[in-house]
Parts: sequence; structure tokens; C-alpha cells
Amino acid sequence: MLHEKTEILKQWISESDNIVFFGGAGVSTESGIPDFRSVDGLYNQKYDYPPETILSHSFFMTNTEKFYDFYRDKMLYDGILPNYTHKKLAELERNDILKAVITQNIDGLHQEAGSKNVLELHGSVLRNYCMNCHKFYSVEYIKQAEKIPYCSCGGIVKPDVVLYEEGLDDEVVSKAVQAILEADILIVGGTSLTVYPAAGLIQYYQNKKMVLINKSVTAYDQKADLLIQAGLGDVFKNL
Repeated sequence: MLHEKTEILKQWISESDNIVFFGGAGVSTESGIPDFRSVDGLYNQKYDYPPETILSHSFFMTNTEKFYDFYRDKMLYDGILPNYTHKKLAELERNDILKAVITQNIDGLHQEAGSKNVLELHGSVLRNYCMNCHKFYSVEYIKQAEKIPYCSCGGIVKPDVVLYEEGLDDEVVSKAVQAILEADILIVGGTSLTVYPAAGLIQYYQNKKMVLINKSVTAYDQKADLLIQAGLGDVFKNL
């Protein structure tokens, strides 16, 4: 069954020059970054506070040191490299077939693999800015800082990631909607499609070739034109 479905996907890709990929945590699990909601994921581990609480804007503002204790320990990873899916998507873009990658991930692995048009709905751990003067700081600065990272001006440095209680960037959302509207094929992969408003963006797709690749069941399975319940690596290695 998997072979038959990947053959259909291969045929669709060969006939298209406007593919958009919409991905979630499952894209990066094969690089060693845990899926938030999987059995072994971040949300099934125990902390003093629930991850949703720690990763909220209000918690960051009122418990900044505890936020960074969690953030450094659980959100920043060393030695993580792009996997086959990241590389294949970058190859499709170089061949002018894939027009955009829309990601819920914050790890920067799509860009490291070579993708250029990456729309990061939830920001990136690689970018950090002073809340006072907006000076840029690298992820290495965050890792090496003791407790709370401070700017040279004295302001607190905050990761450029969208925390709970914060809205998505309007420009990024607008570009994502436009890319989805124009897509011949929308490939949705490695996401449970439970995080809104990001998941709601796929409703803007207008055509009849929405491909949904995910190991577990999602609320959008019935809406997919091609449903592949498998790991992304297993699918992309056969393209």
C-alpha cells in the first residue's frame, strides 16, 4: 500500500511546478528532536510546571529565569543535522518545483539543508533579540549565558519564537496563505494538525491534490486527497 501511494505522489510531483510543503514536529524527529505530543515527546514528561505554562508569554515575563532553565534544557539541541526529508525538500526547491516550505518548527533545519523560501510560523531559536534595543544575539549566546541572558544595554534577550499567548507574525501568515492558495500540490507532513491558528492555514488550499503524510490519525484525514500513514523519511526516500 505504501509503495502504491508513493507512486501516486511521484506522478503528481512529476506533473507539478508549484508544490508547497506544510510541516510540523514530525519533520525533525528523524534528526533527533522529540515530537512534542508523541509518546516520548516533551508533553509527556514531568516538570514543576506544564510545558504550555512555561512556554507562555506571561511565564516568560514573570519567571524569566525558570523559563530559561527549561528552554536551554529542552528546546535547544546540539549536534542536530538535517535529515533526508529536509534535504529532499531543498532539492525540490532547487529544481524549481517546490515554491515554499511552511513550518511550525523552530529549529532552522530546513535552511541548514538548503531551503531558501522557508516561512517559519513559530519563529526560530536561532534568532534572539533584546527586548529593549532589539540587538540581535545568536543561539550560542543564549546557551552560554548564565541564567537570564542580558543585552549590553541591560535589556533581557528573548528568543524570536512565538510563545503561548502571542500571535503569529502577520507578514509570515500572509505569505503562507498566498503560497497555499497558489499551490498545485499541498504536502502536509509530520503534524498532528492540532495547533491553531497554524493548522487552520491548510483550509486555504483550493486544488485537489492535498497529500497528508503522518504516522498517526489527524482530524484532516478525511479531507486529504492522498493519505499516507507513514514516517516522512520512508515516503521521501522513495520519491
